[in-house]
Amino acid sequence: MRISGGKAGGRILKVPKGLAVRPTPDLVKQAVFNSLGARVLGARVLELFAGSGALSLECLSRGASAAVCVELSPRHAQFIRQNTGKAEAPPGALVVRVQDVFTALPQLAAAGVRFDLILADPPYGEKNIGRRSTSFAQRLLDEPLLPRLLAPGGRFVLGHAKRDTLTPAAAWREVKVLKHGDSWMRFFESSEPPGQAGEA
Repeated sequence: MRISGGKAGGRILKVPKGLAVRPTPDLVKQAVFNSLGARVLGARVLELFAGSGALSLECLSRGASAAVCVELSPRHAQFIRQNTGKAEAPPGALVVRVQDVFTALPQLAAAGVRFDLILADPPYGEKNIGRRSTSFAQRLLDEPLLPRLLAPGGRFVLGHAKRDTLTPAAAWREVKVLKHGDSWMRFFESSEPPGQAGEA
C-alpha cells in the first residue's frame, strides 16, 4: 500500500499483516480523492476504524491541516504512528486515539470539535437481503452524534461491501457513490440546516 498523491505521493506504507485489518484498495482510494479534490486542502479530518491510517495519511499528503485517527487495536495504532512521517505532515498534525469508535464519538462531540471530512471504511458486514443491516457502516449512519461532528459543507465518506444494503438515517443526504467490485464508497452531507448539526 502506498500514498497515491500529494507531496508524499508514492511513499510505501507499512500495513499490519493478517486478516484483522482490510486496507482500502489503492484504486478505490484514488477514486475517492479524485472526487474530493480541493476539499482536502486545509481540511480537518476524522478517520474512524482507521486500521493502517492510510486515508488520513493520504489527506495529510494532499494538504489537509490535521487528522484524528480512531483505532481500537494498539498494534494497528502503532503502525499509524510509524507511517506518520511518510506523509510529510507537520509535527502534531495527526493524533491517534486508541479506543472504540462508539466511545470516541460522544467524547469528540462533547469537546465541540468539528471536521471538514469524516472518513470510515470499517470491517465489512454480512449480506443482509430481507433484513436491516447490523454492520459497523450501518451503525455509523444511525449514530446521532456523528452529524454533529461534521462542519457545515463537510463530507462523510463511508465504505461498505456491495452485499451490505444500508439505510441512511434522515440526518444524511447522499451526494455520490463510487463502486469498485465489492467495495462501495458513499459520500454524504448533513441534511440538517447549518447550526443545528452541532447543537446538543
